[in-house]
Amino acid sequence: MSRSRNPVNPAAQKALDQLKVETAAELGLQNYQNTYKGALTSADNGRVGGHMVRKMIESQENKLGGSAGQQGQAGQQTLTQKNNINS
Repeated sequence: MSRSRNPVNPAAQKALDQLKVETAAELGLQNYQNTYKGALTSADNGRVGGHMVRKMIESQENKLGGSAGQQGQAGQQTLTQKNNINS
């Protein structure tokens, strides 16, 4: 089955494009929307994408009340405690 390039939700695509422009502006890349992306370094393009992902993850964690981050920390503490007991 081939992958379609059409967005599943066009409204989500518009929101992602807006997030991309906002993130680029925060990183100091002015006029990102009208800039030819091939003229930018791969580091700059990757930086924008990486920060977008961080923002999306942070947003979802906030919607969940931070429970995802707390569970991860609790699991890490449990492993640490087990390791200390066995040492």
